[in-house]
Amino acid sequence: MGVVRQLRQVDADDSGVDIAFRADVHAGLSQAQKAIPARWFYDATGSALFEDITGLPEYYPTRSEVALLTRHAGELAAAIGPGRAVVELGSGSSTKTPLLLDAITPGAYVPVDISGDFLRDSAAALSARFPDLPVYPVEADFTQPVALPREICGLAKLGFFPGSTIGNMVARSAIDLLRHWRSALGDGALMLIGVDRIKEIGTLERAYDDSAGVTAAFNLNLLERINRELDGTIPVANFDHRACWNDVHARIEMHLVAACDLEFMVDGRPYTMAKGETIHSENSHKYGPRDASLLLRAGGWTPIAAWDDVDPAFALILAEATEVRSAP
Repeated sequence: MGVVRQLRQVDADDSGVDIAFRADVHAGLSQAQKAIPARWFYDATGSALFEDITGLPEYYPTRSEVALLTRHAGELAAAIGPGRAVVELGSGSSTKTPLLLDAITPGAYVPVDISGDFLRDSAAALSARFPDLPVYPVEADFTQPVALPREICGLAKLGFFPGSTIGNMVARSAIDLLRHWRSALGDGALMLIGVDRIKEIGTLERAYDDSAGVTAAFNLNLLERINRELDGTIPVANFDHRACWNDVHARIEMHLVAACDLEFMVDGRPYTMAKGETIHSENSHKYGPRDASLLLRAGGWTPIAAWDDVDPAFALILAEATEVRSAP
């Protein structure tokens, strides 16, 4: 069957640049604490760098999640059942997604990702591996409302949100996303989500600041992307990568740190940064079991099973769409 139909739900300007990317960059660079949403890491270069990150010795989440998917394949198959349309929030990991698809015999596969080139490449690779599976890639920002392919309307749905990507969002944004996908996937839907656990700080910080410098390159590529797509003059060599644990918010933060006083342009607009000032580029929140359950329930999902017997600690949680009720 292979790739049946590709959908694109991205608003681009005449030069092909995502309008939301441009708006987020200017808004973020205008704040007192400069910040740009982590979803903009994932152009073709950033997506490829992240695939490299997942194989690093310091980056445990992928290894832990793969171990869970492998070890509990039979239990996942029994709990999920065959024939569901798998809607993955992300473009499809070369290691994790095939393990899930092998285990559950899905009726269709719908990867949703904002990085169009990476999305198409990963969809083609999965189609080659699963030639009888209908694949419908959707180029879209999955943090915003997404129209799913009409061909899967009659199928029960499984949302698949691996990699602890939910941790990139502050709680209110995570709950908004979960509520949106509760509505989009419909009654009877299931959600399989990866959640990273709180653990020893050194392990966490090394996972986001590896000795080979791949995570640093991934972070700095955000600035390179701004220069490429928005006529930026950001002196990338004058920025350093920083990853640090924020205990108050239970999250790893990534920042781009100005190594000296800087002046640069983006789209013809001037910006300045003082030495030591940062652009906050990513959060990765970590959750205890009760925290994760509360987050899912607030987003319209009821946890029904969890697997977390790995070291370093990581959890796969299966949740079902909570029945809509008018009273407690």
